[in-house]
Amino acid sequence: MQAILALEDGKIFKGRSFGASGERYGEVVFNTGMTGYQEVLTDPSYKGQIVAMTYPLIGNYGVNKEDAESRRPFLEGFAVKECSKIASNWRSKQSLDEYLKENKILGIEGIDTRALTLHLRKAGAMKAVLSTIDLDEKSLIKKAKHSLGLVGIDLVKQVTVDKKYLWPGIQQGAYKVAVLDCGVKYNILRELARYKCQVIVLPAEASAEEILGLKPDGLLLPNGPGDPAAVKYVIQTTHKLIGKLPIFGICLGHQMLGLALGGKTYKLKFGHHGANHPVKDLKTGKVSITAQNHGFCVDIDSLDQSKIEATHINLNDQTLEGMRHKKLPVFSVQFHPEASCGPHDAEYLFRDFIALMKKHA
Repeated sequence: MQAILALEDGKIFKGRSFGASGERYGEVVFNTGMTGYQEVLTDPSYKGQIVAMTYPLIGNYGVNKEDAESRRPFLEGFAVKECSKIASNWRSKQSLDEYLKENKILGIEGIDTRALTLHLRKAGAMKAVLSTIDLDEKSLIKKAKHSLGLVGIDLVKQVTVDKKYLWPGIQQGAYKVAVLDCGVKYNILRELARYKCQVIVLPAEASAEEILGLKPDGLLLPNGPGDPAAVKYVIQTTHKLIGKLPIFGICLGHQMLGLALGGKTYKLKFGHHGANHPVKDLKTGKVSITAQNHGFCVDIDSLDQSKIEATHINLNDQTLEGMRHKKLPVFSVQFHPEASCGPHDAEYLFRDFIALMKKHA
């Protein structure tokens, strides 16, 4: 079946459909990871986006239950050069095509993903529509132009859980960590459990009073989709909790923490999506290769630098990658220290969070 990916600026990519059929809208971004397509598919941070993989052959090792990073895929569409017809791996349970069909996710293959990536790097991430039912190019371009996009849209409500739950494995841990589910990846929870933490996951709209009522040793603000400035209820909750318990922010959590501290965020031209981004620790001078997935960034100049200091910087574009409060037990990073799938260079940040909870117990 024919499929078309139409961008708001009039650029058209024609290919073949795989996965589900239909029509979806979203911002097109590219991911530079060579492996980990299942982790990409199940990362809730991609809600509202159509993801193009730069690596040309996707699906060759199939899909399994263990590598899922959330309860289901949330992205709007998946664009690849070639979807492998063979899924060859001893852990594979089904093919990529079957998995997308099962979860009603549209896929398009046979397009020039290199040309798409170069176009997005030059023009920036933009709104688009992926369709197998409307093949009229002018109609699709018009639909893309009039779609909502990401700016000012709260997508967290579409990925968060309905009620709180205890992450399985650790019933009585050395530390109790409250996690506001803004689209949290499971490997963040796995990492906390690996450090013997009891992990309680709460809906994103949980109040500061509800969180403090659990008597946690720390709060983790995780990744999630969309514009951080649109998630005002989490920002307000975070503002109330600053200084009352140790806080660790990751990705969207880092951005919302920046806003709660009085700063501002802005949209990047085409974002950071992949597993190979170099980040420098400004204290030690050490460079880590990190996994990233974000389209917005905290403006360090908008923060009170008598209280907040930058801790990490992106070596590709010099954007802020980490910050901490100079007096309070609060710190955050823009990249993913749990890195599933990806490099483990930044795993030490979970130990830093444990040490902070121990110090302020």
